[in-house]
Amino acid sequence: MFKKITWILIVCLNFTSTSVFASSFYPKDHIVIDLSRNIEWLRCSVGQQWTGETCTGNTILMDHATIKEAIKIADEQLGPSWRLPNLDELYSLVCKRCKTGEKFNTVNNVAISSKLFPNTDPRAYWTGERNSITKGSYWTVNFFTGHKFGRFFPEQDMAVRLVRDR
Repeated sequence: MFKKITWILIVCLNFTSTSVFASSFYPKDHIVIDLSRNIEWLRCSVGQQWTGETCTGNTILMDHATIKEAIKIADEQLGPSWRLPNLDELYSLVCKRCKTGEKFNTVNNVAISSKLFPNTDPRAYWTGERNSITKGSYWTVNFFTGHKFGRFFPEQDMAVRLVRDR
């Protein structure tokens, strides 16, 4: 009897955590709304285009000076207030349940939902958050490994996914 109750409890907890993750993100055209953080994500990395079904084109790697220009263009073309995400926001996109063995999602080997964010490059993405311990460096989230790193300098080129408050 105890084993049966434990098994049912585990199944319910797994179902609940998956449902909460899935229900906090709502895709709508070229954006994904994160209901739990009250923010909107661009579905495509900077440099890619939304076709109505997927992201096409190549991700453009940028340093922080170039990102400022990209944000100006995004504000003009897509409406105001786009920005780099903070570490917590970007790290929330890592799909921990995609992990299978040594690799993540076996379709494209990325640690992010391919349904919400198709054709995401498996590489490091910038945040706008400085690392308070290592002067001059910023945090990134790597969508190949699913790890976060605070060791990159703003002059380095990384991928970018923009976000804005709702």
